[in-house]
Amino acid sequence: MAQTPKRVIEKDQHVEHLKSEVEYRTRLQEIGNKIYAAASLDEILINLKDEITEFFGAERLTVFVVDGKKRELVSRFKSGDEIGEIRIPVSAKSIAGYVAFHQKMINIKDVYSEKELAGIDPELEFDKSWDQKTGFITRQVLAYPIIFKKYILGVLQMINQKSGGVFTGNDEQSAEKLSEILGIALFNQKRMAKGRTSKFDYLLENHILTEKELQKSIEVARQRKIPIENILMDELKLSKKQIVKSLGEFYEVPYIEFSQNTPIPGELMAGLKVPFMKKNVWVPLKSEDGKIIIAIDNPHDLQKIDELKPLFSGRAVNLVVALPQDIQKFIKLFSHEEEEIAEIDDILSQLQAESDYIEEAESAIADEDSAVVQLVNKIILDAYLRGASDIHIEPYPGKENTQVRIRIDGSCAVYQTIPFSYKNAVVSRIKIMSDLDIAERRRPQDGKIKFKKYGGKDIELRVATVPTQGRIEDVVMRILPSGDPLPLDQIGFSKPNYDNFVSTIEKPYGLIFVCGPTGSGKTTTLHSAMSFINKVDTKIWTAEDPVEITQKGLRQVQIRAEIGFDFAAAMRSFLRADPDVIMVGEMRDKETTRIGIEASLTGHLVLSTLHTNSATESITRLLDMGMDPFNFADAILSILAQRLVRTLCTDCKKAYNPSEREYEDLVREYGKDEFMNKVSTPYSKNMVLFKSEGCSTCNDTGYKGRMGIHELLMGTDEMKALIQNSARMEELRRKAEEDGMATLKQDGIEKIFQGHCDLLHVRKVCIR
Repeated sequence: MAQTPKRVIEKDQHVEHLKSEVEYRTRLQEIGNKIYAAASLDEILINLKDEITEFFGAERLTVFVVDGKKRELVSRFKSGDEIGEIRIPVSAKSIAGYVAFHQKMINIKDVYSEKELAGIDPELEFDKSWDQKTGFITRQVLAYPIIFKKYILGVLQMINQKSGGVFTGNDEQSAEKLSEILGIALFNQKRMAKGRTSKFDYLLENHILTEKELQKSIEVARQRKIPIENILMDELKLSKKQIVKSLGEFYEVPYIEFSQNTPIPGELMAGLKVPFMKKNVWVPLKSEDGKIIIAIDNPHDLQKIDELKPLFSGRAVNLVVALPQDIQKFIKLFSHEEEEIAEIDDILSQLQAESDYIEEAESAIADEDSAVVQLVNKIILDAYLRGASDIHIEPYPGKENTQVRIRIDGSCAVYQTIPFSYKNAVVSRIKIMSDLDIAERRRPQDGKIKFKKYGGKDIELRVATVPTQGRIEDVVMRILPSGDPLPLDQIGFSKPNYDNFVSTIEKPYGLIFVCGPTGSGKTTTLHSAMSFINKVDTKIWTAEDPVEITQKGLRQVQIRAEIGFDFAAAMRSFLRADPDVIMVGEMRDKETTRIGIEASLTGHLVLSTLHTNSATESITRLLDMGMDPFNFADAILSILAQRLVRTLCTDCKKAYNPSEREYEDLVREYGKDEFMNKVSTPYSKNMVLFKSEGCSTCNDTGYKGRMGIHELLMGTDEMKALIQNSARMEELRRKAEEDGMATLKQDGIEKIFQGHCDLLHVRKVCIR
């Protein structure tokens, strides 16, 4: 249908309006760029005088600056030469003084109208003497405060619209932008007056870098056409932290370094174009206290900031400075890490576009190209690449977004958030991958994902769904270890514990327990032990629920309690299958434990785990279960209690000389007599320990990775005699320590002296 003439005219007017709007913004940006590039602010203002007044359609322009000592405004630059310097008190009695005093704009139509001035403030007056002295008649005034970082630096004042009309809303907005530009320029001039002229002044002032080294680095960077920061880090070996701290000091904003463990701000990335962020070198990091935190390479680039602010629907924005290469890494982390996986912003945008009505989302979770499918694949891949052990999908009732957390080195951290309307779609997709019933939401379900057929990587995940309040479900996915078992000598054993434990697993028969809470590494230790004895001449059967680590040479069996094939049934079948070694995932009931003890007494080596807190507690627990003390005493070879403690980051841990009091605290925690007998390290002022510092490698935590701490109770003849007599736990512990057992805390403190960890995290996992 042809458009009516009226609609054509309206469309043409709209296009013309847009063109003029673009031209208007372009002219303002050009003025700002000239001010930024100028070596002298006064000189550039003289050169730009006509351009600025023409831009506003004004007759005259004045730029006042604040004289802090006298609390006055001083004319730094002005049109007209009838009067030299103008000084005005910072008070509500004059127009410019009022603007500086209240830090708010004034747009006056007629300065001679006492009624208009009184409507703004009863004290406000226009000093007519200036007009009388100069012969220039003032009519309209637009005045805007020049502010930087909440500090008033001056006032921008436009006088008289050439058209005879008033200053418009567009003029007010332009005055605001120009005032921001002048605020940065005035602030930088103040800083230069104080001697701070370079982004790297912090490095010079703190003698991290010499002026000669800086100038040479600048010259090399220009020749090679690469950022100077690269030269400082690669050739002068300055740390990234030192450089970004210097940038933070210069721009007076917080600084940040790249970390692989930074949570992905999914809700902020949705709809943003990655090429645009890469080109302009900025990226949103998170929402905090209602404000959006954005990393940018130059927090003084107003043009760039003006372009990014509208993308966040008018929400307040706080800036932090980062190196350009770190910002690009953040963008890559937030958008993609594998070529075959779509960028996160595209996935989330697709989620919004696929349907406005998806609640259950079964229609979107079967198609392999679905955004939900891509999102779940990306969550699993990212968690695997970050070294996570668990993924937690945590939906909330109502319209609150779903939170995704991942556990790394034993601690949970936020990975990203997912729009609330897709909470059921994501859970349903994971259920389909796990072969679970997507219609059943009332009961917990367990399953397993073989990710290779969905995402390329050979990853296995154990999945548990749990119904939570609000008729929704949480999902926890455990990423099962892949690859070869950890060598036994890399578990973190002390030399005595290693030698004693190896001596027991090399025995032809007997019973060995590894005990500790969930997540303490018991299964890993057992598989490392079996890898040590896994030879062609040894037949090893394992019963596990589930099979987490696979080893060639082991015959591994998955327990299926739902059909009656439990640990006890597996043990009975193993005894008919010519075993040398039997490993049972857990001895959780009387029958399994009884069969295990009998098997160990009939010529088999039996290894298993227990959920107990200490080695001696395991003995009393088994006796309380009704085990025969004589059979158990004959069978037991050793009991290993284990915990995992966070280790200091090797890239940034800092050596220091502890005080005598700190040394005494460690000795007291260990036990003074035992310390002198076992460790016998006397205090000296030159003693070296290590403490956490924090760097980009460890996400500024100071800790990376975990290691085992152990207590190993050996089945000596004296210990067997105490077990046969059902001795109390305290007697068993005393005897084990006499036999050379170091407690969990003692083993941890020994590792503190070796520089692996600190007392804070040893205490977190040990009671005594």
